[in-house]
Amino acid sequence: MTDNTTEITTHAGPAGHAADVAVAESASLHTPVIAWFDQHARDLPWRRPEAGAWGVMVSEFMLQQTPVSRVLPVYEQWIARWPRPADLAAEAPGEAVRAWGRLGYPRRALRLHGAAKAITERHGGDVPSDHSQLLSLPGIGEYTAAAVASFAYGQRHAVLDTNVRRVFARAATGIQYPPNATTAAERKLARALLPDDESTAARWAAASMELGALVCTAKNEDCSRCPIASQCAWRLAGKPAHEGPVRRGQTYAGTDRQVRGKLLAVLREATAPVPQSALDAVWHEPVQRARALDGLVADGLVEPLENGAFRLPLT
Repeated sequence: MTDNTTEITTHAGPAGHAADVAVAESASLHTPVIAWFDQHARDLPWRRPEAGAWGVMVSEFMLQQTPVSRVLPVYEQWIARWPRPADLAAEAPGEAVRAWGRLGYPRRALRLHGAAKAITERHGGDVPSDHSQLLSLPGIGEYTAAAVASFAYGQRHAVLDTNVRRVFARAATGIQYPPNATTAAERKLARALLPDDESTAARWAAASMELGALVCTAKNEDCSRCPIASQCAWRLAGKPAHEGPVRRGQTYAGTDRQVRGKLLAVLREATAPVPQSALDAVWHEPVQRARALDGLVADGLVEPLENGAFRLPLT
């Protein structure tokens, strides 16, 4: 950064009152966090040079709301089958849904398929490096565009996932958890903390994310392993408890999400269209089952046929 001290205004607490937070000597955060990352970063396939931009993009789609342990086997199978965007684009979108398996939130598979088609048609099959071109791809928002530009192409962007937001909330803002949705104040803080040098900024993005994933976790954070514990505003303040809205874990059992998953599982395993009776057998409550199936059709994940059967989408 050009200045050693940057004044950031952010919001903390349930009333959303403004709190002025001075981010002093931000470079003193970069060096220890990046050094920690150099020593402790996990050896993940999408971080290897051979993964390329496509491997990074696939991993970013899969890792949304899904832990690394569940993503790894699906990612490996996906890249082996579709090593380039054009390979995926040449297949029916239903094959992407089938290969997605039990990762959850299967609309991500359709969005990734759509992005692969756009990359093939607009960019000659190569994932674009330009941030605005990444943003224009189907299914790619602010976070994913920044992540691909940073992790695949070494560019300088603020990459704000849940882990990074939690690290910044604690280390710089002095609160236990960030707001439920990313705020303008968080984006401003993230930009202020970015190193000026592109390659260092890209390394910082990956390192701060890994720190949140492995050490500064949502529960049972391990401050004894944290390279910036001595500078952490939340720790220095005595770790004040979260004062915002109650944080509730996501439920799954008995929800429409569970029913949708059961219906999709039958369709993924089928090699031919599936009759209504086979889908009726997966859930006992007919109203919820019909609502879940209607939702899958509306989302483009399931295609109804004239004979009353269903299949994964072909177009």
